[in-house]
Amino acid sequence: MNNFKVIRSQKPMFSFHVEKRSMGILILLAILLVAAVVISIGLGSTRIPVLEVLKTLVGLGNGTEQLIVLELRLPRIVLSVLVGAALAVSGAILQALVRNPLASPDLIGTTSGATASAMAFIAFSNGAYSIHWLPVAALIGGFFAAFLTYITAWKRGVSPFRFALIGVSISTAMGALSIYFILSGPIYLASQALGWMSGTVYGSSWNHVFSLLPWTVGFFILIMMQARTLNSLELGDEVAKGLGVSVERKRLILIAISVALAAAAVGIAGGIGFVGLMAPHMARKLIGSGYSRLLPASAILGGLFVLVADLVARTLFVPLDVPVGVFTAAVGAPFFIMMLYRSRQG
Repeated sequence: MNNFKVIRSQKPMFSFHVEKRSMGILILLAILLVAAVVISIGLGSTRIPVLEVLKTLVGLGNGTEQLIVLELRLPRIVLSVLVGAALAVSGAILQALVRNPLASPDLIGTTSGATASAMAFIAFSNGAYSIHWLPVAALIGGFFAAFLTYITAWKRGVSPFRFALIGVSISTAMGALSIYFILSGPIYLASQALGWMSGTVYGSSWNHVFSLLPWTVGFFILIMMQARTLNSLELGDEVAKGLGVSVERKRLILIAISVALAAAAVGIAGGIGFVGLMAPHMARKLIGSGYSRLLPASAILGGLFVLVADLVARTLFVPLDVPVGVFTAAVGAPFFIMMLYRSRQG
């Protein structure tokens, strides 16, 4: 009985240390992200010292610095963080639903569907409608692709394996449609479409930031409220049902949140790949599998990843401004191959 009491007294202490360590890692990641934002603001064709950046952010900079920092660089940097966070959280949700660390928004065709819909808008609107409708078109395409994947995978419920397999097929088909729409549209729009398809935050303004911010923050709050459900679903459908989770209903809600996050990000910044794969995987290595911790860690790492990739894209090849998706793919493709290799070894 005494031993039993000792064990009971030690378990909460262990849990407390885990939570304390996780909170410490989250704080460090947040500090790292803020530092990266400040440093990134100062780097570019015109270098601005960190102290001057901080003075400008609090309204003490001169007119030129305010223009560069507040109107040219800061909206792009904030948008990079929001896009990365949205894609990373979307990937974390799918990895729980599919129970596979290789899952990402590309898996169920969300990214490809959003891209194909946006390509159709660019190719066939022929300038008749404002480009501000592009995110709406991408959102519709993302939901359509996810819906098509879900109903095609339905057979007395949706198994994670069948869902993933059909998602890859839908994603491939949507990718082919994107190429078709580019070839079908006016030739002068091809370069614009290809640049957007590669994923870019070039030319970002505060309007783009304010368009994406409500989606990212709103759906992040919603998914944080479902963290326990994600923990249950990751253990398997039978375990989740035993814990009282309405599996199919919850899965449909979670897929909708994942699609909304990914499609909104794609609608603003184009097809930035591999963020939804890498960020949740790195977060899981750092902080564990509890989704109340994993989701914010994934969001921070996703934002940091896109921010650094865009910093490299706009400073390494000056005066060229390379699409950020080129650099995320350059890092993500080897990362994906490494994960496949480790999975095969396991």
